[in-house]
Amino acid sequence: MKRVFVLALTAIVAGCGGAPADKAEKASFRFQNKAIELPADGLSLAPGPGNDLIAQNCTGCHSAEMLITQPPLDAKTWAAEVAKMRKVYHAPIDSADDARLVAALSALPGQSGAR
Repeated sequence: MKRVFVLALTAIVAGCGGAPADKAEKASFRFQNKAIELPADGLSLAPGPGNDLIAQNCTGCHSAEMLITQPPLDAKTWAAEVAKMRKVYHAPIDSADDARLVAALSALPGQSGAR
């Protein structure tokens, strides 16, 4: 069985050679730079305790506007959201920052823990 596999693999690899480089059809294309203008982020995070953690851990994927306009969530729900981002989406959030991050998210305008 092992010998048959080795022979089959050798035959497959030998057949993958394709046309020699000098006879191969050459594709012609050119990269061009394009500029796009993104819309301005309507809202931004006001300076506050823990907002550095929000900027560091959340705004790489979420706009400040998206974070600020979330429905009111309690700290337990924010903690579950942070855990989900880490586990499901592989967000590089240090678990040592969870308590501060949850406190900062809970303190955003409109949240149940808002100042």
